[in-house]
Amino acid sequence: MSYQSWMNAHNKKHSLILKKLFLLSDNEIIEYFKYENMKINEPDFCPLYAKNIKCHEMGNLNCYLCACPHFRFRDDVGFKEIDGKKLLSFCNINSKNGFIFKTKEAIHQDCSNCLIPHKKQYIVKVFDKDWNQVMKDVGRNGEKV
Repeated sequence: MSYQSWMNAHNKKHSLILKKLFLLSDNEIIEYFKYENMKINEPDFCPLYAKNIKCHEMGNLNCYLCACPHFRFRDDVGFKEIDGKKLLSFCNINSKNGFIFKTKEAIHQDCSNCLIPHKKQYIVKVFDKDWNQVMKDVGRNGEKV
């Protein structure tokens, strides 16, 4: 699955949940997206819920963003070539907890050790009921390499 197809599919799932929550305040919406609540009330939102696994082992994991607004990607063309490999994704803030991994053809960002988008204080800071608006710079728009 490409980054863009994942983004599109996730945006649809996110929008459906927000339609159900339209009477809630912003803070109540953010609280609704706590991992413990989501795995019970929205089991199809994340495939890890069925396995009772967290994507990041942390207390108070919040799933509102799921992906990070600082992630940048270009599925096909990449941003540039490094050592003959296409740079397909990177962290726009160069998080100290992020890493890269390489395949034969490409370089990708590994965000698995970064907790930024799953912390309530960060979500409150960037919150918008339109997930796509929060993530607007993630795709092809965010070229800052």
